[in-house]
Amino acid sequence: MVVFLDYQNVYKGARETFGLLDDPGVYGQISPYQLGQAIVRRRQEPSYLASVHVYRGRPDSARDSKGYAANMRQCAAMKNKGHGLVHVVTRTLRYPPDGKPQEKGIDVALAVDFVTMAVMKQFDVGVLMSTDTDLIPALEAVIALDGNPHPCCEVAAWSTPDRHNRRLHVKGSSVYCHYIGPGEFDLVADTTDYTRPRGE
Repeated sequence: MVVFLDYQNVYKGARETFGLLDDPGVYGQISPYQLGQAIVRRRQEPSYLASVHVYRGRPDSARDSKGYAANMRQCAAMKNKGHGLVHVVTRTLRYPPDGKPQEKGIDVALAVDFVTMAVMKQFDVGVLMSTDTDLIPALEAVIALDGNPHPCCEVAAWSTPDRHNRRLHVKGSSVYCHYIGPGEFDLVADTTDYTRPRGE
């Protein structure tokens, strides 16, 4: 199984779903490796985690040196704690003249890898975690693939006892969703403050 994480989307979704919007920014961060293992444990069929691919924006070092350094430290920690299974793909944020920095090309990079790895049979099960509907065509493309074995598409979403967070749907197809609740979120949460250099 390979897990694909739209990291900023996953982070914001956790803060919204679990009532963390008024808490410090470290709440909502997750360990990609631990989240991948949590999803593996939920599968009824025997499975193992082959890799976790994380997609996220990165501040421009010239415009935001502190944000850039924090991002670098967090990405390094993801890989160092990932037992060789975590791969991080970053793209520099776009800075519009009058607005907040924005991610650019992250959804495209994720979609391309998701489809390419499926075509090359680099996973039996691909799990995509995001609420970005721009990624639905990637799910549709993999579902439409022929071949034996056929790669399986699944998605993941945060959940509480009261409600499920938004999840990706593919019209006309039954895509299984792993709903990750508060207890599992606590196990995969990472509350490290990466804005502070190690030792501070």
